[in-house]
Amino acid sequence: MSRPPTFTPPPGTRALPLRTSRGVFAALEARPPRAEPRGTALLLPGYTGSKEDFIAMLVPLADAGYRVVAVDGRGQYESEGPDGQEAYAQRQLALDVLAQAEAVGTPVHLVGHSLGGQVSRAAVLIDASPFASLTLISSGPAEVSPAQQQKIALLTQALGAMTMAQVWEAMQQLDPPEDADLDSSPLRARWLRHAPAQLVATGRQLTGEPDRVDELAAVGLPVHVVSGAVDDTWPVPLIDAMAERLGAYRTVIEGAQHSPNTDRPEETAKALAGFWDAL
Repeated sequence: MSRPPTFTPPPGTRALPLRTSRGVFAALEARPPRAEPRGTALLLPGYTGSKEDFIAMLVPLADAGYRVVAVDGRGQYESEGPDGQEAYAQRQLALDVLAQAEAVGTPVHLVGHSLGGQVSRAAVLIDASPFASLTLISSGPAEVSPAQQQKIALLTQALGAMTMAQVWEAMQQLDPPEDADLDSSPLRARWLRHAPAQLVATGRQLTGEPDRVDELAAVGLPVHVVSGAVDDTWPVPLIDAMAERLGAYRTVIEGAQHSPNTDRPEETAKALAGFWDAL
């Protein structure tokens, strides 16, 4: 689980409801302080994550000249979502992304972390026209690694038998955070606001996602593939091979693992802005 440095919007950012044709989504926004934006970016978080996973990148990206909007998808943290799993089918989530892009104003630089990358890919494959580019952060070509599949299977089983609070306590006992001395209450609060149906449905997607790299390559959209130097969800060599198949710009963030956006936010923001500048 990613650990944002804060859940409080820092100076230069604001929380807002993003109103779209498919509902209202909780969002964080930052704008360049003294000029018109060079472009707009839409940032999608990963499995069990939230818009706050990008919170430390927002001001650096705005200072680089870009308007950035990070969103909670339906059923994630502060965005409401229904109880039925069918509402979280990948196509439904992808259509949400297209509506979000329309609401922030196209063309949009689309950025997805982990699960958010695969949802972003699905949106581009439905309609690439709203997007100026696609950046995949720690998001692989198909299903997650066998070890992660086992973890998701255990989580799915637990969600069917326990409350969200009980599942949280079990996760803390089985897999305590590396920074156990830090306050975990904001992470717990976020966890409790996720819709269990969203976690079950998207977990199923992560363990069964087909390889759609060739489909994405055929679209011809500029693609940036970013990862940490180590990743236990999709091995880095697999991400390297995906980037090569896509003809994508490739960045490895040293000192980062599966969440370079929280591990090394300033370096990751610099890489994103550099890619957009080059376009």
